[in-house]
Amino acid sequence: MACCGCTDSRPNLLDVHPEKRQELEEYISQLNLGDDMERRKGFLIGCLHKAQNIFGYLPLEIQELVGKKLRLQQSDVYGVISFYSFFTDQPVGKYKINVCTGTACFVRGADKILEEFKNKLKLEEGQSSADLKYTLTSIRCVGACSLAPVVMVNDRVYGNVTSKMVPEIIKNCEQEI
Repeated sequence: MACCGCTDSRPNLLDVHPEKRQELEEYISQLNLGDDMERRKGFLIGCLHKAQNIFGYLPLEIQELVGKKLRLQQSDVYGVISFYSFFTDQPVGKYKINVCTGTACFVRGADKILEEFKNKLKLEEGQSSADLKYTLTSIRCVGACSLAPVVMVNDRVYGNVTSKMVPEIIKNCEQEI
């Protein structure tokens, strides 16, 4: 697949996982889409959530499938994906490590915690490890300011985190594998 002049060597997920494609198509086919474009747009976020839950991320071929099934322009689909930080068009690791960098967390050292994760995992912010074990990101606020600084690993929340706790958090991931 090529886009923007670059080449993507990843296999087409729809070809590799026909059962997942079928699951997504069945989900969309059960929606009462109708002919009204605004109504179809109203289903877009739900369909993208479903697709990302099924495939793990939203590469171009999945975006195109959702757009085609909802009879929407590709720009409508990509506009939603690029606007909402929950959606990603890149593969993510098994362990998504989110360091909160909201105000409360930042003033309590979130920047140092993020740097420690970068050093330990040898990743930059927004990157995933080659083995797709880890993805490191920062997020603006998780709504747990009383626990600042906060780190989330998938759905697990770590509060009052210090840089010295980073190896232990990574070790917890290793033990779950």
